Amino acid sequence: MKVTVNVECSPEEARAFMGLPDVQPMQAALMKDLENQLRSNIQAMNPESLIKTWMPASMQGAEQLQKMFWSQLQQTMSGITNATGNAMTSFAERKPKD
Repeated sequence: MKVTVNVECSPEEARAFMGLPDVQPMQAALMKDLENQLRSNIQAMNPESLIKTWMPASMQGAEQLQKMFWSQLQQTMSGITNATGNAMTSFAERKPKD
């Protein structure tokens, strides 16, 4: 034996008939919280706020890079100066051939 029952009702009526809880208020509250969180995250991705967040760290890194560059340049220049000075000293010590 086969029995078919067709029931026409809305989802809310079916949920109440089956004894399931109404979760629409909870969904509305969660969606509101999610919307607020997304809005705050989007504002945090504003280019101006990103630059303010990253600028101190990048400026400090740039300053360290500049100090490293200048120290390497000084070492190189002192090496060139010492080599040139030694070459000039050895050139001056040579005796001219008669």
